[in-house]
Amino acid sequence: MVFVADSAKERIGSILTEQKLNEEEYFVRVSVVSGGCSGLSYKMDFDNESQPNDQVFEDNGVKIVTDLKSFLYLCNTTLEFSGGLEGKGFYFNNPNAARECGCGESFAV
Repeated sequence: MVFVADSAKERIGSILTEQKLNEEEYFVRVSVVSGGCSGLSYKMDFDNESQPNDQVFEDNGVKIVTDLKSFLYLCNTTLEFSGGLEGKGFYFNNPNAARECGCGESFAV
């Protein structure tokens, strides 16, 4: 399961509204890709096309979709959002990460 914090839910809703994307058609696609100083990085986009091996979750009223390979890294991860002057934007609270880089953009397992 991939979880969505209240802070992320609110920001996702406002982005969908700002970009005039239909909540019924679009979902959040999250994946893990090679890169970053720790080896793996998160990628997050809005999408409206499902793929054959997608893993689909709904938490806190938000539909999250990930590919099977990425799900192995994302299991039990919470998508969060921090705004303001010191905010990081969207970030992942991932219990599977053994370490993260200093900037918080990449991780290793």
